Formats: sequence, structure tokens, C-alpha cells
Amino acid sequence: MSGNVPASTRTLRVLTFLATQPGPVPMERIASAVGLPRSSTYHLLRAMMDESFIVHLPEEKRYGLGVAAFEIGSAYLRHDPLERLARPLLGQLVAEIGQTAHLGVLHGRELVYLLKEQPPRPVTLVTDVGVRLPATLTASGRALLAELPPAQVRALFPTPESFVRRTDQGPESLTQLRRLLSDEKRQGYAFEEGHITPGVSSLAAAALDHAGHPAAAISV
Repeated sequence: MSGNVPASTRTLRVLTFLATQPGPVPMERIASAVGLPRSSTYHLLRAMMDESFIVHLPEEKRYGLGVAAFEIGSAYLRHDPLERLARPLLGQLVAEIGQTAHLGVLHGRELVYLLKEQPPRPVTLVTDVGVRLPATLTASGRALLAELPPAQVRALFPTPESFVRRTDQGPESLTQLRRLLSDEKRQGYAFEEGHITPGVSSLAAAALDHAGHPAAAISV
């Protein structure tokens, strides 16, 4: 019966299944969930890995969502519904504290700013709408990364070359990033000072969707 199912449907079923899991899973569970033989599942996963939708963790013999899957999810979050919901909240926040507020989402290893609300006399910042910055250097990016499973963070930052620095601050390795994210997840917010612009700091918290996944972050 599985032979009658189009390859595109099988691919979507794999993505849907992995999206519901708390972390990477063995191939046998994927095969069982989508109703495919082990050999067919292997070839399908290889094809999805080639397109970065799936990442393989060989030491754990597990598969998880890759960068391309995160990019599609982030693209959805950039659509109008999210912005319409967040705009009045940002406006209220700016009115209460008198500081610039942003809404941002993850796009691979980057943080993309979707909204920016400013007080009457704002400080000049580089964080305009549409600007992309390294997620590890922004409070919003780290607030979102802190809510991802550790294996997904590792998939996004597999090597030291994955880390970018704009100043002399910020994590330079996965070990440093994990330590930072652990602290920020425990305290419920992320804070950076001078990581993007010397003398400028920001604080951010993640907003989770109904499944507990990080949807966006609000920062000031």
C-alpha cells in the first residue's frame, strides 16, 4: 500500500512527524510512523538530508529537523497574522517603558526583525525591519535558541565556523553557546550588551506557540 503514496506525501509525513517530537528520533520510529519499509525510509531521509530538511546525528543514530525546515517555519511566521497580533503589544510596551521594541524570528542561524516600534525620540539602532543579524549575538535570537532542543541547536551550529562575531563579545563555540542558553532558559529571558553595537544592550523573551515551540521573540 505504501507504494501507492506519492513521494511528496511521504516527505510531508516525515516532516510532520518530526515536528511533533521533542527531539531527534531513530529511523525505525520514523519508518513506523509514516508506514514505510526501512530501506525506503533510509533513501527518503537521505534525499531530505541532501536538501537540509533533515539532519542525521550518527553518534546517536537519530534524525531530526534540519535548517531548511526551520527556514520554512520562520517564513510562515513572517506573514501578516503574526505581525498584526504583535504590533499593538509592541506599541503598548514602547508607551510604558519609552524604549524601542522589536519582534523577531529565527531564520536558520540568523534573527530576522519583522516589526519595530519606536518612542518619540528613539536611539539610532541597526535593527530595522528586514535586517538579519547572527542569532547568537542578539537577545531575541538567543531567547529563541534557548527554547529549541539541544540537538537542533547543534544542527544549526555544527562547527566553530558557524559562529560570527561583530565585536569582541559573544559565544565562539557550541559549548559556550549551550552554557549561555542554559542560563537564559532558566532565567526566562536573554540579555546582551555590546554584542551587536558597542554601548547598546537589549533584553528579550520568547513567545511559544500552542505546542510549546518558540514562535517569535520580543526585545527592548
